Amino acid sequence: MKKTLITAGLLAGLMPFAGSATANSGIGHVQKGIASYYHDSLHGRKTASGQVYNKHRLSAAHKTLPLGTRIRVTDARTGRSIVVRVNDRGPFAKGRIVDLSKEAAKELGIVDRGVARVALKVLSTPQQGS
Repeated sequence: MKKTLITAGLLAGLMPFAGSATANSGIGHVQKGIASYYHDSLHGRKTASGQVYNKHRLSAAHKTLPLGTRIRVTDARTGRSIVVRVNDRGPFAKGRIVDLSKEAAKELGIVDRGVARVALKVLSTPQQGS
């Protein structure tokens, strides 16, 4: 019985780490880092959510946020912001936290720069209502 309690205690202690990929995805969670945007060659390809990527629509890729999460992306330099829905996984370039659709990058004003320092704020997740 003592061994069972110790094992249960260890598992309970590890639980926050087991879900760390999505542990900080609640409404209001903020993440800061570098944003980039999808290359035009990806237009028309399927995303991780099963939707087809459309460079003319507002969408984003994030490594860990649940698919369907709505986020506000704010350019740290200009203060300009947009709201997008996460429908893909990525970015896979080191140091980047979000890949935006081409339209989202245009609206945010980062197309000419290619990348921008941003803050992401979770507005809603599929589990917490849209």
